[in-house]
Amino acid sequence: MILSPLDWAIVSAYLLFSLIVGIWASKQAGHDTKSFFLAGRNMPWWLLGISMVATTFSTDTPNLVTDLVRRNGVAGNWTWWAFLLTGMLTVFVYAKLWRRSGVLTDIEFYELRYSGKAATFLRGFRALYLGLVFNVLVMGAVSLAAVKFGEIVLGLPGWITLCIACSVTLIYSTLGGLKAVIITDFVQFAIAMIGSIWGMLYIVRLPEVGGLSKLISHPNVIDKIALIPDLSDPNLWVPVLLIPLSVQWWASYYPGAEPGGGGYIAQRMFSAKDESNAVKATFLFNVAHYALRPWPWILIALSSLIIFPELTDIQTAFPTLSSDKLGHDVAYPAMLTLLPPGLLGLVVASLIAAFMSTMSTQLNLGASYLVNDFYHRFINPDASEKQLVLAGRLFTVISVFLGGGLGLLLTSAGQAFTLLLMIGAGTGLIYILRWFWWRINAYTEIVAMISSIVIAGYFNFVNTGLEDWEKITIGAALTTVVWLLATYLTPPDNEETLRNFVKKVNPGGPGWAKYTDETPEEPWPVPNGILCMVLGCIATYSFLLGVGQLIYGQIELGILICSLGLISSFGLFKLWK
Repeated sequence: MILSPLDWAIVSAYLLFSLIVGIWASKQAGHDTKSFFLAGRNMPWWLLGISMVATTFSTDTPNLVTDLVRRNGVAGNWTWWAFLLTGMLTVFVYAKLWRRSGVLTDIEFYELRYSGKAATFLRGFRALYLGLVFNVLVMGAVSLAAVKFGEIVLGLPGWITLCIACSVTLIYSTLGGLKAVIITDFVQFAIAMIGSIWGMLYIVRLPEVGGLSKLISHPNVIDKIALIPDLSDPNLWVPVLLIPLSVQWWASYYPGAEPGGGGYIAQRMFSAKDESNAVKATFLFNVAHYALRPWPWILIALSSLIIFPELTDIQTAFPTLSSDKLGHDVAYPAMLTLLPPGLLGLVVASLIAAFMSTMSTQLNLGASYLVNDFYHRFINPDASEKQLVLAGRLFTVISVFLGGGLGLLLTSAGQAFTLLLMIGAGTGLIYILRWFWWRINAYTEIVAMISSIVIAGYFNFVNTGLEDWEKITIGAALTTVVWLLATYLTPPDNEETLRNFVKKVNPGGPGWAKYTDETPEEPWPVPNGILCMVLGCIATYSFLLGVGQLIYGQIELGILICSLGLISSFGLFKLWK
């Protein structure tokens, strides 16, 4: 066992806290589905924003960052940094639209936006697809990281780690619903930030690493620190920078960065007190997720190139690690074993909490789909609120077994990340355009979803000779062509549905001109929202990259880039106000 009694005490204290929160929130959560799945729709923006950040960080997140850094350098993180574009678009364009819709889940939106049997089928199919298949895949990736973490840091077989963490998660999620999830998220975020920063400071000061300046100049690290990939080598900058910024952010449906909003981000917006709180929460999430949190993970990943330069070094240090779980992503938990007692316990508690945060969110979100959009809509329309809450708790139990089981079968965090991107490649543009173009219909989404899955299956299991970025790009292009054809070859939604949608949500713009009876009193806010998005992205990227330059010792350049962030922030404040 690597953990000391003090470490186990800290971990046990957090697990006990999570159980207490679940029991405390259980009474209110059991009232009705609005309480269980949306925390009563009265959550403040700061609590929701922190909850979004905490949920997006799971045990697999630093593992993924480490995998990217060790293989492609710091610049490899543009694979997920690019999703800031869709995140900021959600803040300034989609957040208020989602809040106005008044739906319980983003899948219920289908029968608000579309009409006929196709809309009904789409709602039921997406409930099963997202609630079971996609949701279980996400939980499987998270569980995989917990398995590796348990084998390396806790010294326990993966299935035991999963059983302990999933059991506690299941109890407080089942009892307390979303409110328990949000409260534990807040505590988890605080522990995670303290643990990651403190742990990073300790690791960088290890004799083997020798401090920040020696880390940055070490032969194993020097060619990995670039924030922008080498633009003279298309083999580097095309897959790492160009494709994520030009295609991936709008084309792929990825948890936490869904084009047009959706998933647990939409669920948090639905649970906000009002439209203003929904917008502020989403803005806080994007700034904290991209600008505040990555650097401690990155510096630990760079340090791992000195301590464990090759995979064989990790295998030698941890001979009990399963051979099918050995990869660059396990370098992060391997580095944590170097922490002293007490600090190790804090970091371990934060990572277990991160796992529980993401799992509990996915469990609650998946159960909301299965209850509200499948069971209540198709199986038992007359079910009472008590019956629906009971069904939600039952689906939560089923989902945790499926997600944990899949985690024991997967082998790599990068493998799961790429698969998630490919499954949704090409569908993202629909989730953007359906708000602003009346011609998008339910058949569009059905055809896109099916073609995306078929194309992803072809490139993963038949034609496997392409690079991952080529698969995503070609898959997105083919899927887009197919659903555009389907849009024009299928009948439009009926006028009554479209007029009711415009009346309730008021998306505005030329795409809805024929269904808007009155001349709007104010100009269409979307162009202003897009400008805010651009300024928000410039500010966030400036702080992210500026801090990186300061860490690298490039003081003047770092100050200059951060100054650009301050100027963009000022412009954003004036424009948003």
